[in-house]
Amino acid sequence: MSALSPASARASSSWWGHLLGVVAAAMLGFVITAVFAGQLHLARSLYVLVYVVAVSAFLYGYVRWSGLDVVGLLRHRWQWGLIGAAVAGTFVVINVWSQPASPTPGGWELTFDLLWLGVIYGLVDALLLNVFPILATWRAFSVLGWTQTWPGKLMAGAAALVASLFVTAAYHLGYPEFQGPQVISPLIGNGVMSLFYLLTLNPLSAILSHIAMHIAAVLHGISTAVQLPPHW
Repeated sequence: MSALSPASARASSSWWGHLLGVVAAAMLGFVITAVFAGQLHLARSLYVLVYVVAVSAFLYGYVRWSGLDVVGLLRHRWQWGLIGAAVAGTFVVINVWSQPASPTPGGWELTFDLLWLGVIYGLVDALLLNVFPILATWRAFSVLGWTQTWPGKLMAGAAALVASLFVTAAYHLGYPEFQGPQVISPLIGNGVMSLFYLLTLNPLSAILSHIAMHIAAVLHGISTAVQLPPHW
C-alpha cells in the first residue's frame, strides 16, 4: 500500500469497498444535515452531538474493516503535515475574518464553544469531508495498482480530490443555507485543505487547518460565520 494509506493486507482484495465507503460517507453527511438540521432544526450544539456520534461510528467501522494503521498515517511526513496545516489554515482563517462579525460569548460558554464547536466539530468535519474520501479513494486505486507510476498517482490524486468535493457538496446541500450558489464557498475552502493533504501526504494538513477555521469562526462570529452551520 501507498505511504498515504498504511493498512493491513486484508483490505487488498476489496478496492470497490473503499469507493462504496465514499458514496456511503456522502449519503451519511447529506442525511444528517437534511434531517437533523433541515427538518428537525436542532440547536447547533445538539446537532453537532448527533453528527459526531454518527460520523465517529462510521469511521470506526471503516478503520476496523480496512485495517487502517491510524498512528502510521499520522506519523508519516508529519512535519510536512504541520507546514501544510499552517498554509491551508492561514487561507481559511483569513476567509473567516473577512466575513461579518457577531458577538463572541465569554467565560465558560466561550470555553465550551471553543472545544465543542471549534475542536470537536472541526475535527469531525475534517475527517468526513477531507481525510476519509481522499484516503479511501487513494487506497482503492492503490489496490488496483494505479499508484505505482507517476501518471497513475496523478490520476488517483485527482480522483481523490473529486471524491472529497463530492462528499463536501453532499454534506452541505443538506443544510437549507447551502442549497444554491452558497455551496461554492465550502467547496473552495475544503478543496484547499484537501489539496494540501494530497500535497503533504499527511492528514494533519486538513485536520489542523479545519480545526483552526472552526476556532476562528467561534472567535469571530458564531452567528455569522458560514463555517459553523446550522444558523437559525
